[in-house]
Amino acid sequence: MALIVQKFGGSSVADPESIKRVARRIIETKNAGNDVAVVVSAMGDTTDDLIDQALSIDSNPPAREMDMLMTAGERISMSLLAMAIHAAGSHAYSFTGSQAGFMTDAQFGTAHIKAVKPDRVRRALDKGSVAIVAGFQGVNEGGDATTLGRGGSDTSAVALAVALDADICEIYTDVDGVFTADPRIVPTARRIPVIDYESMLEMSSCGSKVLALRCVEYAQRFGMPLHVRSSFSHRRGTLIVPEIARHRRQSQENQDFTNKGKNMSENNNQSMGDLFPDLGPEVPIISGVAHDSTESLATVRRVPNEPGMAAKVFTMLAEAGVNVDMIVQASASTGTADISFTVPGTAAAKVQEVLQEKQGELGFQSFDVDPNVGKVAVVGVGMKTHSGLAAKFFNALSDK
Repeated sequence: MALIVQKFGGSSVADPESIKRVARRIIETKNAGNDVAVVVSAMGDTTDDLIDQALSIDSNPPAREMDMLMTAGERISMSLLAMAIHAAGSHAYSFTGSQAGFMTDAQFGTAHIKAVKPDRVRRALDKGSVAIVAGFQGVNEGGDATTLGRGGSDTSAVALAVALDADICEIYTDVDGVFTADPRIVPTARRIPVIDYESMLEMSSCGSKVLALRCVEYAQRFGMPLHVRSSFSHRRGTLIVPEIARHRRQSQENQDFTNKGKNMSENNNQSMGDLFPDLGPEVPIISGVAHDSTESLATVRRVPNEPGMAAKVFTMLAEAGVNVDMIVQASASTGTADISFTVPGTAAAKVQEVLQEKQGELGFQSFDVDPNVGKVAVVGVGMKTHSGLAAKFFNALSDK
């Protein structure tokens, strides 16, 4: 018997029929002799609809009230899923984030988990029931509801799996796993059977939407294996594991592939060189290509070029809750510097507000924020020790 935590995203519980299908899948896992805890996201576009409703009433709603509103979406899906499991002949209890013991800091909208105390979830599992937890949410020390930000349900699932000492955390979505590129853009993209935490962290931070970055960080920190799968099929997805486990698993898959190649060679009079024309004795291993078209680029111009100025700029942004991604500083001969950095597109307005307010204090000449910026990254190992990859990468961008 295994303890499995399953997470189902918004597309998996988008409507009543989808919820019933998810309920059947959970019961199948349960009937196979496993204990099952489930984390769910809000149905379909519920979260976006709630945001639109809030903004139609107040263009700058209070952060506390927004979090109170945002938690409603997951509460709806968790209770409907529990009802669907009951209707299918099994038993389930649903819990909000606070009822499941998710304790967070007080940063509304982007709260971080401080502790998970899943006592009620354990009691439900001990009774032989399925425990269903609303993802994306928790409670702070003051008793206020908080949300974890975009992708927070993934993080909730991993945190619950760690707290319960689960055997694995399964992330169900609308794709068959992690691919070498976005299959909606690159039809020839291939599913990656096994990937290590480090490569997955890079892909998530560079724009891959399959898993939230914080979810992968949490899994790596506690060594929790992840399995990204489709809720619309029973095909194998992508395992995300420590590097040594990836090598062991990949070696087995490579052996299977080599055996398949030998059989093909015998049947088709092909040589192994024909089957593997690009394999040499030592090549860089590209895990995939990730992209993010929602970045904004901010440039602060003619900042006094003295120690501590960059620290002041980024401290002010941090105090405003802005997460900065890439940073480039270019010095000029005039004793000033330009500092450019990227932020999520949703933070562009906040960056503009902070820089306008602090311009006199920081003493820079001007700034601009460009929302029409994209990021493309090639992720893999061995790239720093092989020349020509950057040239090939930029040639590919130039050609397109």
